[in-house]
Amino acid sequence: MHKTSTSLLTVLLLFLQGCVFAPRTTQVYDPGCRITSRQMDLQPVQVASLASCRGNECAGLLALAGATAAASLVVSGSIVIVGNIAYWFEKQGRCNREG
Repeated sequence: MHKTSTSLLTVLLLFLQGCVFAPRTTQVYDPGCRITSRQMDLQPVQVASLASCRGNECAGLLALAGATAAASLVVSGSIVIVGNIAYWFEKQGRCNREG
């Protein structure tokens, strides 16, 4: 691998280290429907730090941290999409639009 590519990959993995993504539900007010409804989004959560890791022994840990962050993004992102679709249908059933 080219040295620049390796350096960029290392920097990217350092930013992702110990970070996972979790779905979060919040309440939002919709003035058009005059109701409070729920919506989901992703919240990054730091679970560990690899700052003390040095040298070649860290390569495996950094790769694992990057894979864990990517997997949590895919799984949690899917939960958020499905949850927001369900909340949208719930909101449509409760909407009180003036007309």
